[in-house]
Amino acid sequence: MKLLAQIERRRLDNIRIFADDARLVMAAMPPASVGRAFILFPDPWPKRRQHKRRIVSRATLDGLAEIMSDDAELHLATDDGDYLSWILERVTAHPDFEWLARRPGDWRERPPDWPPTRYEAKARATGRSPAFLRVKRRPRTTI
Repeated sequence: MKLLAQIERRRLDNIRIFADDARLVMAAMPPASVGRAFILFPDPWPKRRQHKRRIVSRATLDGLAEIMSDDAELHLATDDGDYLSWILERVTAHPDFEWLARRPGDWRERPPDWPPTRYEAKARATGRSPAFLRVKRRPRTTI
């Protein structure tokens, strides 16, 4: 309801809300049409048998690579150490993405242009340190 109130208060008419799986929207988007994407504090699905439900997967990264423009950024955040490792394994192995961190502060601190979330606040309140990953869509090669 906070989102709807903000949209109304600011009289925004360029926002659409889709209350379902974002991957359904991604499948309908034109190639190279997204300049920045966020996956903030997704459900970590901690049990091994649930890992197939994690949104950060090869299939999702393939879909994002298709719809993201060259040099577009994908921003990911999590406070779950196991999921952080999972994300980094998949992102760094994907040929279309490059992790932009060059020093620890690049992923330990939320960049100022990222929206704070209630999940981040909950993590910090319980002593968990979130990780904030910036990943760039590598330029497509042309032949």
